[in-house]
Amino acid sequence: MPYKRYKSECIETVLTNRSNHDIPADESTLYRWIDWFYFYVEYWIHCLVSIKHQTKQDGDDLKVLPETSGTALQRLGRLVGNASGWLARVVRPVVNFYLWVHTRSAFLSGGG
Repeated sequence: MPYKRYKSECIETVLTNRSNHDIPADESTLYRWIDWFYFYVEYWIHCLVSIKHQTKQDGDDLKVLPETSGTALQRLGRLVGNASGWLARVVRPVVNFYLWVHTRSAFLSGGG
């Protein structure tokens, strides 16, 4: 998760209820969460479909690909459900299958 000081449930709430939430974060933080999510969502959907195939799980995965109808949240919901905790259910398998894209490397030194 890109913003570790917030629980995934907070980010999830903002993503599912953009205009109607009570998360104590400034607008620029909320914008970054939404931007982060929509930048990676198609990648995550494809990762989850791939994981389902690799683990031989049944399902009609073609219904979640971009060519199908529905928003990104609706398509993710078909893969992991839309009950509370859906964001963690997206992140966990992607991380556990080493598919998580790291976007920052802090404290890199220039060498010895």
